[in-house]
Formats: sequence, C-alpha cells, structure tokens
Amino acid sequence: MASSPQVIICKGAICWGTGEAVKVEEIQVDPPKASEVRVKMLFASICHSDFVRARGHPYPCFPLALGHEGVGVVESVGEKVTNFKEGDVVIPIYVGECGECENCVSKESNICLRYPLSVSGLMPDGTSRISVGGQKAYHVFSCSTWCEYMVSDENYLMKVDPSIDLAHASFISCGFSTGFGASWKTAQIQSGSSVAVFGLGAVGLGAISGAKLMGAAKIIAIDINEKKREKGEVFGMTNFINPKDHSNKSASQLVKDLTNGMGVDYAVECTGVAALLTQALESTKVGKGKAIAVGAGIEEFVPVNWLGLLLGRTLRGSIFGGLKPKSDLPTVATKCQNKEFPLDELFTHEVPLTEINKAFELLKQPDCVKVIIKI
Repeated sequence: MASSPQVIICKGAICWGTGEAVKVEEIQVDPPKASEVRVKMLFASICHSDFVRARGHPYPCFPLALGHEGVGVVESVGEKVTNFKEGDVVIPIYVGECGECENCVSKESNICLRYPLSVSGLMPDGTSRISVGGQKAYHVFSCSTWCEYMVSDENYLMKVDPSIDLAHASFISCGFSTGFGASWKTAQIQSGSSVAVFGLGAVGLGAISGAKLMGAAKIIAIDINEKKREKGEVFGMTNFINPKDHSNKSASQLVKDLTNGMGVDYAVECTGVAALLTQALESTKVGKGKAIAVGAGIEEFVPVNWLGLLLGRTLRGSIFGGLKPKSDLPTVATKCQNKEFPLDELFTHEVPLTEINKAFELLKQPDCVKVIIKI
C-alpha cells in the first residue's frame, strides 16, 4: 500500500529543554518514507528512560517528542514496506534484528549492528517526521509514543495479535520485557539458584517473573517503598528487603544476611541509581556472582568497587533485557496474551494525553506502578 501523501496535524507531548515542563502541543507528522510506517497511537505508558531523555541524557536533543512505550494501529506505510499493512496492531521496539550481522547470528548479544539502538532522536536516515512550531522534533529512541500519530522505521516495530489487552501490549514494549529478558536472556538464571532484584517498578517485577520462570529457588526483592512488597509477592518474590528498616546495614549486607552470608548467584539492578550498582555487585557470591545492570541512570561515569570485581564477580550491562525483537519478544507477547504474567498488577492509573503532567504527579504516589496514557 502506498503511503498517505498528507501531513497529519495532531497533538503530542513535547519537552523544550532540560528541566522544562512537558507540554501537549499541536504537532505535524509527515507521511512515512519508503521503509517507514505511520502509526495512530492508542495507548502509551511512562518509563524511567523518558525522564532520562527529557533531562538531556545521553544527548540534549530538543524539542523532544516524548514516549517510547505504547501500542497503536498502522495508519499508512511506505512503498517498500511488506511486513505491515493498514490496520495492523503494533508496538514500538528500540533495538532491531536483521538476522544476518555478527551480533544477530551470535547468541551473545541482541545489539543489531545494522539496526542499532538509536540515541540521535532521528530516523535512520538522520531526519525527523515530526515538527512543532516550525521546528523539527526529536524522538525517544525509535519513536514518540506520547503523540496521537508517529512514524517509525519498520525494523523498529512488532506486530501483535489484535486481541491482546492493549495496556499489557504497552507494558511489554519496554519496561516489563526488559526486566523479564534480563533474567531470561542476559543472566540466563539457572534452576535452583538465588536472585536479588533491586527496584520493584515494572522492570523489576519483570525480572522477578523471569527469575521465577527460570526456576530460581530464592528471589529477594529490594525496594524502599513498602507498598511494593505486595506487588513483588504476586509476581513471585520469596523475600522482601526495605533498606529503610535497616539503616545500619547496606543493601548488599542485607541480601547476604538472607543467604547465609554468601550472597546470591545473580543480581539485577533495575533502578539506574548509581550507588546501587556496586550494592548489586557486592550482593552476589564471591568467585561466580553475576550482576546485570538494567536501569538507565543519568551519570556518565559510575564508580564500581574494584575488589568486588577482582574477586571473580561479573558485571554486565543489558539493553532491552538482551531480547531479540524477532526471535524472543514474540515469546513474551504470547505469554502475555495467555495471562501467564499478572500484568493487571502493573496497571495502577490511567490519564488522557491532555493531562500528561498529572501522570508525572501520580508516579510519585507510593501505590503507583504504571500509568497508562489514553491517546
């Protein structure tokens, strides 16, 4: 199908600079080029990475059309697009999978060399399809889901069954899947092992789900929000630590106290808080412990305890939980559709796009996990 020749004028959530409030503005969305797809967004959700990008990290690209989690329906496609058609329900993804490059062929990485993680805020050809007030707008990674319409390269979209719960589809486009994949694909947790998960947002709850699926015997969750205890239990944790209750001990020591002083086999750090990276590493076993860094922080350089590494532990970073979008993400989507995850527990609040700033206030509430934005 040929792409629509019309520019669409609609609403989008725009940030004009570091520290500035997000404003819902009138934007112009161009038709898709040859290998691109224009999507009418239905629902979106908020991820910590959106805040990181709005604060100018890793590059200050403004005006910024925010959002990278969501679900929508294809409105039009470019003339070279063969995998999508008008009416398909799709979710955005921010890593590609060509299936041919060194990394895609390897089981060691999900970072495609042909379709890599994009931090430029632009389409693969270096241009933008969104403008606001006469200026080109940048997007978050491969898309801008907090807009009524957006354009994405076809290699950064995945088709989902139209009967899927739309809120759940939004959750698996990044946060939950990232945590789940960190346990499943990056850490490759062994059955009967012990795991510590730092931070019980959607990513952390996904990491717990992944650890449970892999057969972990002990899953320790660490969070300073006591209300997250119940959420962790629903997803499969076995122990909960609130560091605020133990001001005289570090989080890593509290984990060791629950593991006969040995520490855990695996730790998944989901907060992006710099100080917790060393705590996650130190919470693992000497000689063989593995710590997975998943949370996105704003610090360019993060101190790590050298001795902790020298004693045989491994620290590894993970983008999108190590999931390959074509090979692995459909498995997550199928499990989601089969209700194998209690994803309703993530859905705590909903706001319309026009009240996006209310969503930011809701995120400060202790009982908030995910806010769904109804586009």
